[in-house]
Amino acid sequence: MIRIKNRRTFNLIISLFCFLALAITGCKAKPSGDSGEKEAKGAAKSAQRAVPVTADVAKFKDIPLEIKAIGNVEPFATVSIKTRVSGELQKVHFTEGQEVSKGKLLFTIDPQPFQAAVKEALARLEKDKALAAKAEDDYRRFENLLQRGSISREQYDQVRANLSALKATIQADEAVVENARIQLGYTSIYSPISGRTGNLLIDQGNMIKANDDNKSLVVIQQIQPIYVNFSVPEINLPEIMGRFKKETLFAAVTPEGASPVPEKGRLSFIDNTIDPRTGSISLKGTFDNRIRQLWPGQFVNVVLTLGDLKDVVTVPSQAVQNGANGLYVFTITSDNKVEYKTVSAGISFNGETVIEKGVLAGEKVVTDGHLRLTPGASVEITDGVKPGNNNIKKENKEVAS
Repeated sequence: MIRIKNRRTFNLIISLFCFLALAITGCKAKPSGDSGEKEAKGAAKSAQRAVPVTADVAKFKDIPLEIKAIGNVEPFATVSIKTRVSGELQKVHFTEGQEVSKGKLLFTIDPQPFQAAVKEALARLEKDKALAAKAEDDYRRFENLLQRGSISREQYDQVRANLSALKATIQADEAVVENARIQLGYTSIYSPISGRTGNLLIDQGNMIKANDDNKSLVVIQQIQPIYVNFSVPEINLPEIMGRFKKETLFAAVTPEGASPVPEKGRLSFIDNTIDPRTGSISLKGTFDNRIRQLWPGQFVNVVLTLGDLKDVVTVPSQAVQNGANGLYVFTITSDNKVEYKTVSAGISFNGETVIEKGVLAGEKVVTDGHLRLTPGASVEITDGVKPGNNNIKKENKEVAS
């Protein structure tokens, strides 16, 4: 153990140690105080920083009252072409899928047997006309003989009856000739409507049978105009019926999986029965189909317009948020602070939502940046800048500094 004999030297060493201890403690305490001050200033700065948001103004607008449904396209008319006479299918005058007009020749059936039948009927008619002419002469001659008393009354009556019978036979012969000509006319089959032909079901050269229920030659569908059949819930029926009686209701359809210009038409039919299985009513619209984008059997999106909601308050749909207490929006006050307001929302149209209660026209509503907002928070309205990206850039600049 080291003994310090000089008391004065001992006191000097003790004082030196105390000075070093105080110096080390002071150096450590100073940085700690600077860090606390920086944190306090950063927290205060963060609390005062405005949250960047995008906003829009609630406006009065007229919004269409619409009912949307899925519809199925149906042809305006469908005709199954069948033959009225039997024979060989001699010629087909169209190609499959061809557009045909009303009255166009479609098929020719071998006409020779029917031409022969017409000639036969005409010959029989001429024969009976000749016999009738002879009977007419006999009748006049026997009438003179009866007046002179040269023949009996019975002979006269026989000649008169023969003349009447031949006249009736001529009428029958004329009917046979007319029928034979009609049958001959059936050998040429014409289109009864304008439309588009389908598959050719019987090829040229086959023998076909008259009025065969199971055999059609071709099916023609009229697609200009065209029908679209769709169903809506029965709850909408009173509104539809009320407006249908007063005015023309218009509808627009767009084919599934595509985005062409919607085809516009009018509501033309309301069914007389509600389907008890689905609780829906069947409706039908008529469309001109000028550019032929509607095709039988096709599924389409239907929008039936019942009228307009006049002067209703609307906001951008993204301004309406769904929270624990229901729908709400953040409105911006004149001092750029936000207020939390619960709202009652109606229908939406083209990115706009009708606000039935909770927001007045002219109020500013937040459309983007909701996640960082709390009631009373200060905001900064930006234009075309996403709040998240803007915030990241600001924080990066602070860290660099």
